[in-house]
Amino acid sequence: MNETRIIAYLKPTCGWSNGVRAVLKKYDLPYEDRDVINDPVQRQEMVEKSGQTLSPCVEINGHMLADVSGDEVEVWMLANKVVAPNDRQADAPTNRACDAHLHLFDNQG
Repeated sequence: MNETRIIAYLKPTCGWSNGVRAVLKKYDLPYEDRDVINDPVQRQEMVEKSGQTLSPCVEINGHMLADVSGDEVEVWMLANKVVAPNDRQADAPTNRACDAHLHLFDNQG
């Protein structure tokens, strides 16, 4: 079986980004966590690949899921048989927005 390749374009602290991390951890999937706030090169790559500026964006085996929650990533992975269902619970909410105070310092979506 081929290994799944996942690149996750995430904010360091964000409800949506933490939800994506929680889903990937729930399925024990290795992934590249690319910081789109502190690394402008990663942000630019995300914009070029996804065609938009909002994060999180998750690329799974070359397929880009743009501006998604952890729930949406999980649904896509299950539907496309990237993972099999399991009974584990995610260790963080998988569909929660960033705290409003974080957006005072971040105008980058």
